[in-house]
Amino acid sequence: MFSHRIGLGLCFVFAFGCQSEKPASPVTKTSKAADSSAAKPIDVTLALNWYPEAEHGGFYAALVHDYFKDEGLNVTIRPGGPGVPVIADVASGKIEFGVDNADKLLLLRAQQADVVVVMSPIQNSPRCIMVHKKSGPTRLEDLAKTKPFTLAMNQGQPFAQFLMKKLNLEDIRVVPFPSGIAQFLDDPNFGQQAYSFSEPFLAEEKGSDPLCLMLSDIGFNTYTSVLLTRRELVDQQPELVAKMTRASIRGWKKYLAEPDEANKQIHDQNSQMGMTILAFGAKALRASCLPEGFDESRLGEMTAERWQTLVSQMTEIGSIKPDSVKAEEAFTLQFVPSK
Repeated sequence: MFSHRIGLGLCFVFAFGCQSEKPASPVTKTSKAADSSAAKPIDVTLALNWYPEAEHGGFYAALVHDYFKDEGLNVTIRPGGPGVPVIADVASGKIEFGVDNADKLLLLRAQQADVVVVMSPIQNSPRCIMVHKKSGPTRLEDLAKTKPFTLAMNQGQPFAQFLMKKLNLEDIRVVPFPSGIAQFLDDPNFGQQAYSFSEPFLAEEKGSDPLCLMLSDIGFNTYTSVLLTRRELVDQQPELVAKMTRASIRGWKKYLAEPDEANKQIHDQNSQMGMTILAFGAKALRASCLPEGFDESRLGEMTAERWQTLVSQMTEIGSIKPDSVKAEEAFTLQFVPSK
């Protein structure tokens, strides 16, 4: 039901793509010329890494509030799904822009996908391990001390590899991540990977007592729901990239302040996302997008230090080979408004 966090694996094939479930119908916002002399809107596709959810809210806000239109863009948002090769499609030129996470982008850059992040709306990763309050652990470091304990996560993802390397989990049972939260609800000594703005809400609705242990607390804090494109587009059509980035940043500011209209559009595209959980998600995301001391005017910013840390972490855990990725080539601040 939920995003890439449910652990259905990664696709690294560029030339042939991946087989996946049929995603929801794309959403298109058509620009109408003010008069016959107006320039024709530029058709652009933005591909999501999963079915529409709150983590994509700012992009939908830019759509429904005509911020893309204001930039002369006719944007189609293509929903994702299991195995949909967003980054591969961007790298090959099939689509112009995509939304995915920074660690996934580094994995693909290590395989020669020349894609680059142009802005990150979410500063602090919502990735967490969801446990029961009554089970005992209050920090990720406590997991190994909680016995018996079962931890469900996709062990192939960088965050899981980092967690297993950082902490001694030999004495707990680590199992593949199941779809949904049924096992979590049935077992007080069961924890699972989650995003802090979705699965915990569902668990609470079912009368459970979820507690989110954040991966960022132990240093794995990857940029999330980043806007990415291929390097060729940055070099050859910088004005197009600037327009898309400006509209997206404007959309995220709107979503964090007034999410209702965008949430209606998300719900229309993904009926499993009810308005209540979307409202919860938008509220929870605000703290991740605008952490304490981070002004709204800086939304979209990234730092070279954060990117280098992520490259070093992924190299250390063996997700990427040494020197296969240069942190400074994975992102650009060219299109983010300077302070």
